[in-house]
Amino acid sequence: MQDWVKTAWRSKPRVQMPVYTDEAALTAVEAQLAKYPPLVFAGETRTLKSQLAAASRGEAFLLQGGDCAESFAEFGADLIRDTFKVMLQMSMVLTFGAKVPVVKVGRMAGQFAKPRSAPTETIGGVELPSYRGDIINGFDFTPEARIPDPQRMLQAYTQAAASLNLLRAFSKGGFADIHRVHAWTLGFTERDEAEKYRDMASRIQDTLDFIKAAGMTGKSNPDLQTVDFYTSHEALLLEYEEALTRVDSTSGQTIAGSGHMIWIGDRTRQPDGAHVEFCRGVANPIGLKCGPTTTPEDLKVLMNKLNPENEAGRLTLIARFGAGKVGDNLPRLIKTVQDEGANVVWSCDPMHGNVIKSSTGYKTRPFDAILSEVQDFFAIHRAEGTVPGGVHVEMTGKDVTECTGGVRAVTDEDLSDRYHTACDPRLNASQSLELAFLVAEELSRRKQDQAAVVNA
Repeated sequence: MQDWVKTAWRSKPRVQMPVYTDEAALTAVEAQLAKYPPLVFAGETRTLKSQLAAASRGEAFLLQGGDCAESFAEFGADLIRDTFKVMLQMSMVLTFGAKVPVVKVGRMAGQFAKPRSAPTETIGGVELPSYRGDIINGFDFTPEARIPDPQRMLQAYTQAAASLNLLRAFSKGGFADIHRVHAWTLGFTERDEAEKYRDMASRIQDTLDFIKAAGMTGKSNPDLQTVDFYTSHEALLLEYEEALTRVDSTSGQTIAGSGHMIWIGDRTRQPDGAHVEFCRGVANPIGLKCGPTTTPEDLKVLMNKLNPENEAGRLTLIARFGAGKVGDNLPRLIKTVQDEGANVVWSCDPMHGNVIKSSTGYKTRPFDAILSEVQDFFAIHRAEGTVPGGVHVEMTGKDVTECTGGVRAVTDEDLSDRYHTACDPRLNASQSLELAFLVAEELSRRKQDQAAVVNA
């Protein structure tokens, strides 16, 4: 990237970014952040990239999940632990179905900013700027709260650093022991309504029993009680991203120090825009959200800008179309990738295209629609002979009632019970694990199809 500097985005058109009224305060915060240590390190991003390269070939599977938008008010060790715990459970189920390693990437320790469909919102005849995430402004519907405040970036950094510290401890300190994780999953399948998942859970247990009988325990094999876990977020607030950008002393590459993987949203993927300009110059793995309005022409330009060396594991295309719309959109993008000979990871985001307003007035996402989009994603890749490389979900380890359906059968009337999200509805722990079982079935079917071709 000889022609790139980290400030180049400032001369490009920007969207979905705040206008700070106090330039001096903004400059001071940026200068302070620039002195702070990076949150992630270059070697970690290189390892993640190599694992994503394996996912692009079908030799691994990407699980990316976590909060819609992290909150300052709800921050705490229990929330981090519970979300991490569910992702471990999902990962084990997916590993069993796919028979390949699962790359675990959290929407955590940085997912503070959110694009919005409108710059303002009106409540009770009062119009105020939209809430854009805690790193930018406040959730309270008051004129004071909705003013963008650069000081919030410092609080976001502190919270992200604390989150990463705990995640690293959980990942390497024994909490992720494979036997412990499956014991949690068995608790889910013991419920009457989860009976259809017991067979797979029992087969996983048989495998673990064999491993234990063969003398492979956490004490004799530390790999059974540790995991690699990475963080990711949408690179929306570029002042924050630039301030945490560093040059790796060993490789000379420029790294976004805010998270292992960053992505560009469907609303900010303009080929000549600020967000693409910033992301093209950092060496981290990059995600690109692809919605119904993504054209083959734009995708060609974006792939060339974001991954000019066609490096495997560098670029993940995150498809988010909505149930019933995958067949109209995904095949043409797959053809574009094939025509270009591009190395990409194909991931399915079944959340963002399936938001509806319930009869009770709450935004929600029906579990059946989420599942339908995932199934269509796999079916099209099966038909095209391409690799379905991952899933990307908004979820939480908390027992919220924000998405309807699932084995616990959350209804429209239940939504008000525990509707805690600051932005979009999330899958709760039960729904997340159920989705993992259903995706595992798709992965297992794909594995069987591959075996049948080899044996034919």
